Amino acid sequence: MNFKNTITAVLFFVAVLIAQNAYSQTNYADVKVDDLTDVQVRQMIERAESVGYSDAQLEQMAAAQGMKPAEVQKLKLRVEKIRKEGNTSTKDGLKNDTKLDSDKGRTYQNEKDSTTTKNSLKIKTPEEQRKEDMANIFLDLKPKIFGAELFKNSNITFEPNLRMATPRSYVIGPDDELLIDLSGDNEASYELKVNPEGIITLQFVGPVSVGGLSIEQAISKVKTKMSGTYPALRSGRTNLAINLGNIRSIKITLLGEVVKPGSYTLSSLSTVFNALNASGGPNSNGSFRKIQVIRGNRVVSTIDVYDFLLNGIQKNNIRLQDQDVINIPVYQSRVEMSGEVKRPALFEVLSNESLEDLIRFAGGFSDKAYTAQIKVLQNTNKERKISDVPAEQFGTYGPLNGDKYIVESILDRFENRVEIVGAVFRPGQFELEKGLTLKGLIAKADGIREDAFLNRGYISRLNPDNSLALISFDLNKVLNGSEADVPLFREDKVTISSIFDLRDEYKVTIQGEVRAPGIFEYADNMRLEDVIQMAGGFKEGATPNRIEISRRIKNSDAMSASALTAEVFNVSVDPNLKIVDTDFVLKPFDVVSIRSAEGYQIQKQVKLEGEVLYPGTYTIMQKNERISDVVKRAGGLTHTAYPDGASLKRPGAEKANPNDKNAIDNKEEDDKKFLSLKRAQEVGAKDTTKAELEQKLIQSDLVGIDLIQILKKPQSRYDLIVEDGDVIRVPRQLQIVKVTGEVLNPNGIVYLPSKNFKQYINGAGGYTSNAHKKGAYIKYANGSVEAARKFLFFNNYPKVKPGAEIMVPKKAERERMTAQSWIGLGTAIASMGAIIVSLLR
Repeated sequence: MNFKNTITAVLFFVAVLIAQNAYSQTNYADVKVDDLTDVQVRQMIERAESVGYSDAQLEQMAAAQGMKPAEVQKLKLRVEKIRKEGNTSTKDGLKNDTKLDSDKGRTYQNEKDSTTTKNSLKIKTPEEQRKEDMANIFLDLKPKIFGAELFKNSNITFEPNLRMATPRSYVIGPDDELLIDLSGDNEASYELKVNPEGIITLQFVGPVSVGGLSIEQAISKVKTKMSGTYPALRSGRTNLAINLGNIRSIKITLLGEVVKPGSYTLSSLSTVFNALNASGGPNSNGSFRKIQVIRGNRVVSTIDVYDFLLNGIQKNNIRLQDQDVINIPVYQSRVEMSGEVKRPALFEVLSNESLEDLIRFAGGFSDKAYTAQIKVLQNTNKERKISDVPAEQFGTYGPLNGDKYIVESILDRFENRVEIVGAVFRPGQFELEKGLTLKGLIAKADGIREDAFLNRGYISRLNPDNSLALISFDLNKVLNGSEADVPLFREDKVTISSIFDLRDEYKVTIQGEVRAPGIFEYADNMRLEDVIQMAGGFKEGATPNRIEISRRIKNSDAMSASALTAEVFNVSVDPNLKIVDTDFVLKPFDVVSIRSAEGYQIQKQVKLEGEVLYPGTYTIMQKNERISDVVKRAGGLTHTAYPDGASLKRPGAEKANPNDKNAIDNKEEDDKKFLSLKRAQEVGAKDTTKAELEQKLIQSDLVGIDLIQILKKPQSRYDLIVEDGDVIRVPRQLQIVKVTGEVLNPNGIVYLPSKNFKQYINGAGGYTSNAHKKGAYIKYANGSVEAARKFLFFNNYPKVKPGAEIMVPKKAERERMTAQSWIGLGTAIASMGAIIVSLLR
């Protein structure tokens, strides 16, 4: 393991320890892998992959979360099994399951991203994010308690609406502020606060005790008291209204299995749900079905939160009064619903409820649920047991504490499916009706197509052990009744081939001087003119005469040395492709070659650059036109031209004009040359410098020319015939000589005729310790190259010209002698010396 992998492993181990400490309150020691569904395991795998963890890391994290080693090993096997099934199964159902799980994984990731967005104001460190990711991976291993998130969700609030009209049943108490309004014949308004004794004092009336009365009762009592002062109240000419101003606070106590037990100060309009929301609701052992409100040492209301969770009904959610006590007892019976239900979770059931009620709590079955029976895992006094509850007992079966109900998915198979594919009008899957035969299935598929192969068809059938069997039939005989019809069975797949499926696809090839050469589909009675028209017609330089058609030979004599390999026809057609009686009929696999017209030539051009009087592009007028002719047409050289540095760049015919019929393809030859040069270097050829030089010349496309000799002796061997795409460049007078490679200071040096090769090397600081002096060479401005030559014990260096580049290559690296090599060499020399001495003696 390299250093990087080691660091990664250490960091991951540290992260696991941190996560173990951070989430020690989430203990998965009681998780049974055997009880997990495949969907749960798939979701766990996908969540691990979404945060970049491998299967091995997943197992380590499971151990860090408290899972027992035996269960971790089972988890490993389950993961391997699910991955294997996902990679090897070809059933559509499993593919759909995999897609569904993938969608769930994406949904989880979207939810996670959404949560991250909501909490974006609180920036998480990478370590905190890693802890959260690791905890989320095992989120669904332990089932959630149904309703546990109701009072913990910060987005749901049960705070009372303090701006609502005063409830008529509201009980007045000390510190309440009453707003008393008279309207009609008498108008007056009072804002009175109820004193600790529950009394208010009315002007002209005196004290009135309203403590403990509801608003409705208080209105009646105050009206009676004020009638003596305001007689119009009796006749109804004056109206009385009492409302609350400032609302008092009350103290209530929450006891039992509550998340945050204690005393709470709430608004006097608060209900039981307000108090549960303030305290976090029942804890993991608390009951959601029997929450008690105790007032005056007696239970005044029992609340079942499931009424609200399932139906939205706040039944018995009474308004609290001062000194009320809310008691949350321990649950009596809790069971788990898992598998193919819409809302898998832990549910609390009452003694009078059945499995049917439990299914209703779980939202009912999913669309893939196996509803004929439900598997239940139960705890006995000694061990666990498994039972199957059939559908007819759902309404009478009573769940017991600790039961785990598993709703499995339906089988991924069809009980009445057959399939037909191939040369029928409507291929696909069909219902297997009673007594359905091959002819009946073909009729369901709207019959066979015209291209159906009638001699043979076959049926793929599953044997009782699910192995594959093939049943062949003569389609023509079955359809005309001369052969017995074939009865079909479940999962039969009928294949009727097309005649086109059983032979090579018929094609015709056309090449040469047509506008769109290529391969075309063959059709009966296809004429030569037809395929020429399909190819876009003749090019301008094509000839309709001497068109060659090559045809395959089927019955050639294999034993004959002069056996024919193809049949060739030379045909002429009308240039305008008119229909005539003697046109040529093609056959499958014919190859049509259209030739160029005799003497037809496209324009070829060369380019002159640099110091000529009229630089530019010139068309080649004759096949034997030479460099001197083109320079003469360009007006000759200017007075600043440097003919000794003139160069010719010849990219090759295939690069200059790829459509030229006379172009020669040198690619294979160049490839061979490259290969030979490469092999020479691999075997350690001595003259590697020369090999590298030749390789660079091949790549550069430069041809070294001597323009001085060309202009001095036109039509000589120096005067090359120009070709299409040639670029002739005549530079200005050059004044610099470059020195590159293994010298101490590679640079450009001013050219002086009196300086020789070595002096230019010295001008660049001299050779380095790695310089290969014997391999030094010079590259002239015209692209030609000359290397140093050895005469006796002296190196004969080439002449330096303006614009040249002196190249000093690097020595080939040699393997240093180790101590063991020196000892071996010394031993060999000593042994050789001993042998020589022995021979002399």
